[in-house]
This record gives sequence, C-alpha cells and structure tokens, in this order.
Amino acid sequence: MRKRNGACPLCYARTLVTPKERKIPTLYNQESFENGLAKTPPMGWNSWNVFKENINETMLYEMAKAMVDSGLLEAGYNYFNLDDCWEAKERNMKGELVSDPTTFPSGIKALADKVNALGLKLGIYSCNGPLTCQHFPGSQGHEYTDAYTFASWGVEYWKLDYCHNVPYTPYAPLVAGIAVSKVGEKVEKLLSVESGTRYGNAHIFTTKYPKKRYNSTQRFKKHCSGLDAGEGSIEWNVEVENEGEYVLTIYTHELYPKYAKLLGVQINDGELYLINIPKEVYHWQEYITQKLVKLTKGNNKIKLFNPINNKSTSDMLQFQYAGKCIKQATADYAKDNNVEEKPIVFSICEWGSGEPHLWGKSAGNLWRTTGDIYHNWNSIKNLYEHNVELYKYADIGHWNDPDMLEVGVGNFSYNENEAHFALWCMMASPLLLGNDIRAMTPDIVKIITNKHLIAIDQDALGKQAKRIVKGNVDVLVKPLVDGKTAICYFNKTDSTKNYAFEEKLFASEEYVSYNSNGSIIDALSGDNTTLENMLKGEIKARSVKVFII
Repeated sequence: MRKRNGACPLCYARTLVTPKERKIPTLYNQESFENGLAKTPPMGWNSWNVFKENINETMLYEMAKAMVDSGLLEAGYNYFNLDDCWEAKERNMKGELVSDPTTFPSGIKALADKVNALGLKLGIYSCNGPLTCQHFPGSQGHEYTDAYTFASWGVEYWKLDYCHNVPYTPYAPLVAGIAVSKVGEKVEKLLSVESGTRYGNAHIFTTKYPKKRYNSTQRFKKHCSGLDAGEGSIEWNVEVENEGEYVLTIYTHELYPKYAKLLGVQINDGELYLINIPKEVYHWQEYITQKLVKLTKGNNKIKLFNPINNKSTSDMLQFQYAGKCIKQATADYAKDNNVEEKPIVFSICEWGSGEPHLWGKSAGNLWRTTGDIYHNWNSIKNLYEHNVELYKYADIGHWNDPDMLEVGVGNFSYNENEAHFALWCMMASPLLLGNDIRAMTPDIVKIITNKHLIAIDQDALGKQAKRIVKGNVDVLVKPLVDGKTAICYFNKTDSTKNYAFEEKLFASEEYVSYNSNGSIIDALSGDNTTLENMLKGEIKARSVKVFII
C-alpha cells in the first residue's frame, strides 16, 4: 500500500474510521418566521407518491373533485399540492417559470382558480438548486421571481426541495477596507483594515500589485485574510449622528478568481447579510460591493467574516433567504395589484441532512426532518424513530415533517396503515396524503377521516408527542388543550405483544397534564373505555392503540 500525504498506511486507515468532530452550526437570524399560517399542521394531498411525473391538469382536477366528494375536505384536508414535473423545461423571456404546455396547457393559475372554486388551496413545488429532482428549472437565484409568480397564480403552499443543492462557499475574499456614507452622498472617509479589530485567524498583509496595470486604482496597501468558515473576523466601530439607513461600501480583492467567495456582514450582532463575490472577478482586481444597512445613533459595530462553518449553516441561510423572498413577494404582489395579500405556507424539504430542526422555525412553517418516505414498513418505522426524538422543536406555526403519508399506497395491512397514520398524528406531523383518492377503499377512508386521530394532530396546543418508553412497545404522550392527554402504544415488532403499565408512569410525566379522573376515549374506535383497558392489554403486530384521557 502506498503512503498518502506522507502518512503510514495504518495511520491513514485509522483516519477513515475515526469519527470527525461534529460542528454545531452557528444559528444566525433566528427571529421566528411568521406568516399567520399553519397554526396546526397542514393537511392535504400531494401528487408524488403514486403519480410521480405522470400528472396533467385533467387528472388533477378529477383528484381535487374526489377530495371534496369523498369528504376529505370536510375532514380538514384543504391543500392540493403539485409535486415535481409540472414545469416546462425552460423559463420564459422574463425569467419566470411556466407550466408544461402539453400537460398543463391552461396554465397553473387556471388550475388554481378551479381548485379554489372547490374550496381547496393549491400548492406547488420547486428546488433550491439550479434544477429540480427531475431536472426541470430550479429556483436557485430566482427565489423572489418564483415566489412572485406563484403569488400571481394564487398558490398558497410552496414545497422547496433540495436536489442539486449548491452550498454556499466557506471561503471569504480578501478584505481591503470599508466606508460608511449617508444615502445619496459621496463616500468621503475610507476605513482600512489596519483601523479594524481582528479576531481568530484574521491577519493583515501587504499587497504586491502589478505596478503598471493596477497601481493607479489602488486604494489600500494592506488587506485582511483568514476570514474563512467562521474562523476569523474583522470589526470596525463606526460613529453616526442619526439613526437610519446608510450605505456600507466594502472593498475586496480577489486572489484566486476561479472560485466564488462569500462575505457575511453583521451590524451590532444583529441580522446577518450575505455578499457574493463572483468567480469572474479578474486576478487581483478590486471588487466593490454596497449594502444598505440600518445604523443606530452613536457607535455601531460592523463585522465582516464568512459564516459558513458547516453544511447546516449554508442550508439555514439559503432557506431563510427563500422564506424572506416568499413573504416579500406575496406582500409586493398584493400591493402592486391592489388585492388582499394571500400568504404562502413555506415547506422546507431539506431532508434533515442539515439539522433543520435547529433552525427551521426561523425559515419556514415546516421542515423535512428525514429522507424520503417509501411504501414499506421499514421506511415508516425508520422515519418515526428519527422524528419522534425531535418533539421539542415543534410549535404553533412550525412543524417537524417526517414526509408525506403512504396510507393507501402499496400493500400495507390495515394495522400498518392505521399505525402509520396514528403515529404521524401523535407527532403533530403534516398530514399530506399521497394515494389515489379516486380509488380509496372504505378501510382507507375510515383511517384517514378518523376524527379523534385528526383532532390529536390538529390540537391547538401545538405540541408533538414525547416518547416516554422505548422498547418493543413504545409509549408516547401528547399534551392537548383543556388539560387532556393523548396516549399511544406502538408495537414495532412482528408479533402480538402484551402491555401493562402503572398509572404513575403518566401521572409523573411533567410533559403532560395527566388527569386520572377524566373520561377515556379509545381514539381508534371512538368508544369510551376504562382506565384498566388503557393501562393493560394486548396489541397486535405492527399496530397501535391510542387513547384520549
């Protein structure tokens, strides 16, 4: 075996199996994303699980009608969501997304109008990369344009997927200096890097310009490097006479123009702004950027650094930006057309890879905590195992999303379908059906319209269930309004199990307000039952029992 990087073969092999230290993402811009929507987990239907790319406006309208005729709208399922493959392969001359002219010749607005007339709300799909998962135009660099387009069509739910994601670079440009000026006034005073305070890896060096070409434009003789990946920063203290909006001019130089660079700007430790330095900047070319910033009267701290210390940070800032674009676009469209604003639910489909439970509340209404769901039992169980641990992060208007429902898809048994649905309700998950509504069996209708399970999911307290016993039979508890408690037993095994628990298990759990004197409802049957039946019984393989006390 050859040595790598001068290391012995055994040493190199050891590096492959030694776990790398996990970097906790620095959480920026953590103000809660609020649009007045999704006060309870969204309910509806999505086109992907059964139909994938085989969608068209005629079939979808049939599906929308079936939602109403089958009683699903009355049960609370009001979002009708298109997934991938609704688009044309190219944007129009304005840079806007348009629908596929063969499958959606009437356009998405026409479909939205027809769906709205049925009492449903239209949802739509795109990706935060340059392409969607099925290689249609993505929304990277077009977030505001796409949000404005969707607002003009009457869209009320946007799922932004993660395929072809292009992460923000962790590399910063060389910073030469800054200037602060009033809006409309010429820059008068330059602040060099020597007048700033440096932290971490930030350090100053003297620039050696090619004399003939660039010497006449050189503003600064020294530059600051080492601002990469959150490992270094430079700060200036700037005095202004009045509070208000100012122009911050930043002077950078590019040493390696093959690569794009990213610079973060933070004023008084507040909101983080991002500045992209394109890779097309010439070698050693001075590059000037400007940002409108709000300063307070007196002293202000202006900090420059690259904030991308890991994948989570990149994902967080990208989806936060998309969320800002959505809110701005719906407000702008309403103002431009003198109509009432129609906010859009923002569904972050980041697959859980960048720990969105830590920052999702700052970016959107719901966030995928897992990879894709599939119509097999192991998929259901694995997604449950991950999502159930994240109960602390769910809240009113902000939900953990373990992906769409597979109830009625594939060859699940009745017990498996019921357990899947009940677990998603206990976890306060979005309830987005993926089956062919036109061909539902009575058993499937019974499960997905169970009013007690839906009430658990849609409870106004907005809490996700907590698992208090983990084993062959898991025990989950979910606090509900008016001091009620939902209790779920989940048999994960392939054989029937007996369960027996003492009442103190629930009475001592601080997460819920357990009331031993309350009436008890079997949520699956809807019948009243006894305390004895709730605490002790038999539970079939791959099934649940759910009680409301």
